[in-house]
Amino acid sequence: MQKIIFLISILIASLFADEFKQPVDSFTSSGYVIDLVYKESKIYSATDAGTVDVFDLKSKQIIKKIKLSQIKDFMGDDVDSKVFSVDVLNDVIMLLSQDKKGFSRLHIHKDNTTKQIIDYTNKLSIIKAKFIDSNTVLLALLSNELVSYDIDRLKQNYRVQVSGAKFSDFAINKEKTKVVIADESGNIRIHDTKSGKNLRTIKGENLDNVFQISYKNGIIATAGQDRRVGVYAPSFNSSYHKKSNFLVYSVGLSPSGKLAAYSSDEQNNISLFNTITKSTITKFAGNKITTSDIEFIDENRFLVSSNSNIINLYKIR
Repeated sequence: MQKIIFLISILIASLFADEFKQPVDSFTSSGYVIDLVYKESKIYSATDAGTVDVFDLKSKQIIKKIKLSQIKDFMGDDVDSKVFSVDVLNDVIMLLSQDKKGFSRLHIHKDNTTKQIIDYTNKLSIIKAKFIDSNTVLLALLSNELVSYDIDRLKQNYRVQVSGAKFSDFAINKEKTKVVIADESGNIRIHDTKSGKNLRTIKGENLDNVFQISYKNGIIATAGQDRRVGVYAPSFNSSYHKKSNFLVYSVGLSPSGKLAAYSSDEQNNISLFNTITKSTITKFAGNKITTSDIEFIDENRFLVSSNSNIINLYKIR
Protein backbone atom coordinates (compact mmCIF):
# COMPACT_ATOMS: atom_id res chain seq x y z
CA MET A 1 0.00 0.00 0.00
CA GLN A 2 2.81 2.40 0.93
CA LYS A 3 4.52 1.62 -2.39
CA ILE A 4 1.34 2.50 -4.31
CA ILE A 5 0.97 5.78 -2.43
CA PHE A 6 4.63 6.58 -3.14
CA LEU A 7 4.21 5.92 -6.88
CA ILE A 8 1.04 8.02 -7.03
CA SER A 9 2.89 10.88 -5.26
CA ILE A 10 5.69 10.75 -7.83
CA LEU A 11 3.16 10.72 -10.68
CA ILE A 12 1.30 13.75 -9.27
CA ALA A 13 4.59 15.60 -8.73
CA SER A 14 5.73 14.91 -12.29
CA LEU A 15 2.41 16.06 -13.73
CA PHE A 16 2.57 19.22 -11.62
CA ALA A 17 6.17 19.89 -12.73
CA ASP A 18 5.03 19.88 -16.38
CA GLU A 19 2.97 23.00 -15.65
CA PHE A 20 6.13 24.95 -14.85
CA LYS A 21 8.12 26.65 -17.58
CA GLN A 22 11.76 25.65 -17.91
CA PRO A 23 14.77 27.88 -18.72
CA VAL A 24 15.25 28.63 -22.41
CA ASP A 25 18.98 29.09 -21.84
CA SER A 26 21.64 29.25 -19.15
CA PHE A 27 25.00 30.87 -18.49
CA THR A 28 27.88 29.38 -16.50
CA SER A 29 29.77 31.81 -14.31
CA SER A 30 33.20 31.44 -12.68
CA GLY A 31 31.77 30.93 -9.22
CA TYR A 32 28.60 31.18 -7.16
CA VAL A 33 26.65 34.23 -8.32
CA ILE A 34 26.15 36.85 -5.59
CA ASP A 35 24.89 39.81 -7.63
CA LEU A 36 23.54 40.23 -11.14
CA VAL A 37 23.15 43.23 -13.46
CA TYR A 38 21.79 43.37 -17.01
CA LYS A 39 22.56 46.28 -19.31
CA GLU A 40 22.61 46.75 -23.09
CA SER A 41 22.73 43.05 -24.07
CA LYS A 42 25.35 42.24 -21.44
CA ILE A 43 25.04 40.27 -18.21
CA TYR A 44 27.36 41.19 -15.33
CA SER A 45 27.82 38.41 -12.79
CA ALA A 46 29.53 39.09 -9.45
CA THR A 47 30.88 35.85 -7.96
CA ASP A 48 32.41 34.38 -4.82
CA ALA A 49 35.46 33.45 -6.93
CA GLY A 50 36.64 37.06 -6.88
CA THR A 51 35.47 37.78 -10.42
CA VAL A 52 32.94 39.72 -12.38
CA ASP A 53 32.04 37.81 -15.54
CA VAL A 54 30.57 39.78 -18.44
CA PHE A 55 28.40 37.70 -20.78
CA ASP A 56 27.10 38.61 -24.20
CA LEU A 57 23.39 37.80 -24.16
CA LYS A 58 23.29 36.58 -27.76
CA SER A 59 26.43 34.44 -27.89
CA LYS A 60 26.09 33.36 -24.24
CA GLN A 61 29.88 33.58 -23.98
CA ILE A 62 32.01 35.38 -21.40
CA ILE A 63 33.43 38.37 -23.27
CA LYS A 64 35.26 39.88 -20.27
CA LYS A 65 36.42 38.56 -16.93
CA ILE A 66 37.62 40.94 -14.23
CA LYS A 67 39.63 39.07 -11.61
CA LEU A 68 40.45 40.78 -8.31
CA SER A 69 43.57 40.00 -6.31
CA GLN A 70 43.23 37.55 -3.44
CA ILE A 71 43.10 38.64 0.19
CA LYS A 72 44.39 37.17 3.46
CA ASP A 73 41.83 35.43 5.64
CA PHE A 74 41.99 35.37 9.45
CA MET A 75 44.39 32.40 9.26
CA GLY A 76 46.74 34.27 6.95
CA ASP A 77 45.88 32.16 3.92
CA ASP A 78 45.29 33.62 0.46
CA VAL A 79 41.62 33.36 -0.51
CA ASP A 80 39.39 34.72 -3.26
CA SER A 81 37.68 38.01 -2.47
CA LYS A 82 33.90 37.59 -2.77
CA VAL A 83 32.36 40.24 -5.00
CA PHE A 84 29.29 41.43 -3.10
CA SER A 85 27.86 43.71 -5.79
CA VAL A 86 28.52 45.02 -9.28
CA ASP A 87 27.22 48.02 -11.20
CA VAL A 88 27.76 49.59 -14.63
CA LEU A 89 27.54 53.17 -15.87
CA ASN A 90 28.82 54.41 -19.23
CA ASP A 91 30.96 51.26 -19.67
CA VAL A 92 32.57 51.82 -16.26
CA ILE A 93 32.23 48.82 -13.96
CA MET A 94 32.17 49.06 -10.18
CA LEU A 95 33.08 46.07 -8.00
CA LEU A 96 32.41 45.88 -4.27
CA SER A 97 34.27 43.01 -2.64
CA GLN A 98 35.46 41.46 0.58
CA ASP A 99 38.67 42.80 2.14
CA LYS A 100 40.68 41.66 5.14
CA LYS A 101 39.83 42.36 8.79
CA GLY A 102 36.10 42.14 8.02
CA PHE A 103 35.99 45.31 5.94
CA SER A 104 35.18 45.92 2.26
CA ARG A 105 36.96 47.31 -0.76
CA LEU A 106 35.76 49.08 -3.88
CA HIS A 107 37.28 48.95 -7.37
CA ILE A 108 36.50 50.88 -10.55
CA HIS A 109 37.21 49.13 -13.86
CA LYS A 110 37.64 51.53 -16.78
CA ASP A 111 39.48 51.23 -20.12
CA ASN A 112 40.65 47.71 -19.17
CA THR A 113 42.25 49.02 -15.98
CA THR A 114 41.07 48.17 -12.47
CA LYS A 115 41.70 50.84 -9.82
CA GLN A 116 41.13 50.44 -6.09
CA ILE A 117 39.14 53.29 -4.54
CA ILE A 118 38.40 51.99 -1.02
CA ASP A 119 40.18 49.32 1.03
CA TYR A 120 40.22 47.95 4.57
CA THR A 121 42.05 51.03 5.89
CA ASN A 122 38.83 53.02 5.36
CA LYS A 123 37.23 50.69 7.94
CA LEU A 124 33.92 50.45 6.09
CA SER A 125 31.79 47.29 6.20
CA ILE A 126 29.98 47.92 2.93
CA ILE A 127 27.22 45.51 1.94
CA LYS A 128 26.09 47.05 -1.37
CA ALA A 129 27.29 49.76 -3.75
CA LYS A 130 25.71 51.34 -6.83
CA PHE A 131 26.41 54.33 -9.06
CA ILE A 132 24.47 57.56 -8.58
CA ASP A 133 26.40 59.32 -11.34
CA SER A 134 29.78 58.93 -13.06
CA ASN A 135 31.59 60.41 -10.07
CA THR A 136 29.42 59.29 -7.15
CA VAL A 137 28.60 55.91 -5.66
CA LEU A 138 26.02 55.08 -3.01
CA LEU A 139 27.26 52.75 -0.28
CA ALA A 140 25.15 50.81 2.21
CA LEU A 141 26.91 49.80 5.42
CA LEU A 142 26.20 46.82 7.65
CA SER A 143 25.24 49.36 10.35
CA ASN A 144 22.40 50.53 8.05
CA GLU A 145 24.12 53.80 7.24
CA LEU A 146 23.92 55.31 3.77
CA VAL A 147 27.08 56.90 2.37
CA SER A 148 27.47 59.03 -0.75
CA TYR A 149 31.10 58.73 -1.87
CA ASP A 150 33.01 60.89 -4.36
CA ILE A 151 35.33 58.53 -6.27
CA ASP A 152 37.47 61.36 -7.67
CA ARG A 153 38.08 63.21 -4.41
CA LEU A 154 38.00 59.98 -2.36
CA LYS A 155 35.74 61.68 0.16
CA GLN A 156 32.29 61.15 1.66
CA ASN A 157 29.62 63.62 0.54
CA TYR A 158 27.32 62.56 3.36
CA ARG A 159 26.74 59.72 5.82
CA VAL A 160 23.30 59.19 7.30
CA GLN A 161 21.84 56.61 9.67
CA VAL A 162 18.82 55.02 8.00
CA SER A 163 17.52 53.19 11.08
CA GLY A 164 18.66 51.13 14.04
CA ALA A 165 17.72 47.88 12.27
CA LYS A 166 20.20 45.71 10.37
CA PHE A 167 20.52 46.60 6.67
CA SER A 168 19.17 44.11 4.10
CA ASP A 169 19.06 45.61 0.61
CA PHE A 170 18.47 48.75 -1.42
CA ALA A 171 17.35 49.64 -4.94
CA ILE A 172 17.69 52.87 -6.90
CA ASN A 173 15.17 54.25 -9.40
CA LYS A 174 16.06 54.66 -13.08
CA GLU A 175 16.62 58.42 -12.68
CA LYS A 176 18.95 57.69 -9.73
CA THR A 177 17.23 60.34 -7.63
CA LYS A 178 15.66 58.04 -5.02
CA VAL A 179 16.76 54.94 -3.18
CA VAL A 180 14.47 52.52 -1.33
CA ILE A 181 16.05 50.73 1.62
CA ALA A 182 14.92 47.51 3.30
CA ASP A 183 16.04 46.15 6.65
CA GLU A 184 15.14 43.59 9.29
CA SER A 185 12.24 45.73 10.60
CA GLY A 186 10.17 45.10 7.47
CA ASN A 187 9.71 48.85 6.93
CA ILE A 188 10.72 50.51 3.65
CA ARG A 189 12.46 53.88 3.69
CA ILE A 190 12.75 56.18 0.70
CA HIS A 191 15.74 58.54 0.66
CA ASP A 192 16.90 61.29 -1.68
CA THR A 193 20.20 60.15 -3.23
CA LYS A 194 21.67 63.65 -3.56
CA SER A 195 21.16 64.77 0.04
CA GLY A 196 20.58 61.50 1.86
CA LYS A 197 17.41 62.94 3.38
CA ASN A 198 14.60 60.57 4.33
CA LEU A 199 11.59 61.39 2.16
CA ARG A 200 9.17 58.80 3.44
CA THR A 201 8.80 55.60 5.45
CA ILE A 202 6.22 53.07 4.35
CA LYS A 203 5.23 49.90 6.18
CA GLY A 204 2.58 47.34 6.87
CA GLU A 205 3.12 44.65 4.24
CA ASN A 206 6.16 42.89 5.79
CA LEU A 207 6.29 42.04 9.48
CA ASP A 208 9.87 40.80 9.56
CA ASN A 209 13.19 41.00 7.73
CA VAL A 210 13.06 41.90 4.03
CA PHE A 211 15.71 39.92 2.16
CA GLN A 212 15.54 41.80 -1.13
CA ILE A 213 13.88 44.80 -2.74
CA SER A 214 13.14 45.92 -6.32
CA TYR A 215 12.16 49.40 -7.55
CA LYS A 216 10.92 49.99 -11.10
CA ASN A 217 8.76 52.75 -12.59
CA GLY A 218 7.56 53.93 -9.18
CA ILE A 219 6.61 50.44 -7.98
CA ILE A 220 8.38 48.74 -5.06
CA ALA A 221 8.39 44.97 -4.45
CA THR A 222 9.85 43.19 -1.42
CA ALA A 223 10.94 39.63 -0.65
CA GLY A 224 10.17 38.81 2.97
CA GLN A 225 11.26 36.36 5.63
CA ASP A 226 7.61 36.38 6.71
CA ARG A 227 6.68 34.56 3.46
CA ARG A 228 5.23 37.71 1.94
CA VAL A 229 5.86 39.65 -1.24
CA GLY A 230 5.04 43.27 -0.52
CA VAL A 231 3.98 45.58 -3.36
CA TYR A 232 3.92 49.35 -2.87
CA ALA A 233 2.85 52.20 -5.16
CA PRO A 234 3.87 55.24 -3.04
CA SER A 235 2.53 57.80 -5.53
CA PHE A 236 -0.97 56.35 -5.04
CA ASN A 237 -0.59 55.58 -1.32
CA SER A 238 -1.51 51.99 -2.03
CA SER A 239 0.05 48.68 -1.04
CA TYR A 240 -0.75 45.00 -0.60
CA HIS A 241 1.05 41.70 -0.13
CA LYS A 242 0.89 38.22 -1.58
CA LYS A 243 1.46 35.25 0.71
CA SER A 244 3.91 32.51 -0.18
CA ASN A 245 4.26 28.98 1.17
CA PHE A 246 7.95 29.51 1.88
CA LEU A 247 10.45 32.22 2.75
CA VAL A 248 10.73 34.65 -0.17
CA TYR A 249 14.46 35.13 -0.82
CA SER A 250 14.35 37.01 -4.13
CA VAL A 251 12.09 39.37 -6.04
CA GLY A 252 12.35 41.31 -9.29
CA LEU A 253 10.18 43.76 -11.20
CA SER A 254 9.90 44.22 -14.96
CA PRO A 255 10.93 47.66 -16.35
CA SER A 256 7.29 48.82 -16.36
CA GLY A 257 6.69 47.57 -12.83
CA LYS A 258 3.64 45.66 -14.07
CA LEU A 259 5.19 42.21 -13.59
CA ALA A 260 6.83 40.78 -10.49
CA ALA A 261 8.72 37.50 -10.15
CA TYR A 262 9.65 35.92 -6.82
CA SER A 263 11.06 32.70 -5.36
CA SER A 264 7.94 30.98 -4.08
CA ASP A 265 8.65 27.55 -2.61
CA GLU A 266 11.17 25.06 -1.23
CA GLN A 267 11.91 23.78 -4.74
CA ASN A 268 13.24 27.27 -5.70
CA ASN A 269 10.53 27.75 -8.31
CA ILE A 270 9.69 31.26 -9.48
CA SER A 271 6.15 32.65 -9.54
CA LEU A 272 5.20 35.53 -11.83
CA PHE A 273 2.23 37.82 -11.18
CA ASN A 274 0.65 41.01 -12.45
CA THR A 275 1.19 43.79 -9.89
CA ILE A 276 -1.99 45.59 -10.94
CA THR A 277 -4.47 42.70 -11.00
CA LYS A 278 -2.50 40.67 -8.38
CA SER A 279 -3.16 37.53 -10.44
CA THR A 280 -0.52 34.82 -10.89
CA ILE A 281 0.45 34.42 -14.53
CA THR A 282 2.68 31.35 -14.53
CA LYS A 283 5.50 29.57 -12.70
CA PHE A 284 9.05 28.65 -13.63
CA ALA A 285 11.27 25.75 -12.57
CA GLY A 286 14.90 24.77 -13.10
CA ASN A 287 16.72 26.41 -10.17
CA LYS A 288 18.28 23.72 -8.01
CA ILE A 289 19.66 26.00 -5.29
CA THR A 290 18.26 28.96 -3.32
CA THR A 291 17.87 31.95 -5.63
CA SER A 292 20.11 34.99 -5.14
CA ASP A 293 18.78 37.45 -7.74
CA ILE A 294 16.04 38.02 -10.31
CA GLU A 295 16.80 40.51 -13.08
CA PHE A 296 14.39 41.39 -15.90
CA ILE A 297 15.75 42.01 -19.39
CA ASP A 298 12.43 43.30 -20.71
CA GLU A 299 8.72 42.58 -20.31
CA ASN A 300 9.12 39.07 -21.72
CA ARG A 301 12.45 37.80 -20.40
CA PHE A 302 14.21 37.59 -17.05
CA LEU A 303 17.33 36.09 -15.50
CA VAL A 304 17.55 34.09 -12.27
CA SER A 305 20.78 33.40 -10.38
CA SER A 306 21.16 31.12 -7.39
CA ASN A 307 23.79 30.03 -4.90
CA SER A 308 25.54 28.25 -7.75
CA ASN A 309 27.44 29.22 -10.89
CA ILE A 310 24.38 28.91 -13.13
CA ILE A 311 22.27 31.83 -14.40
CA ASN A 312 18.98 30.78 -16.01
CA LEU A 313 17.17 32.72 -18.72
CA TYR A 314 13.37 32.50 -18.91
CA LYS A 315 10.77 33.65 -21.42
CA ILE A 316 7.27 34.50 -20.28
CA ARG A 317 5.57 34.06 -23.65
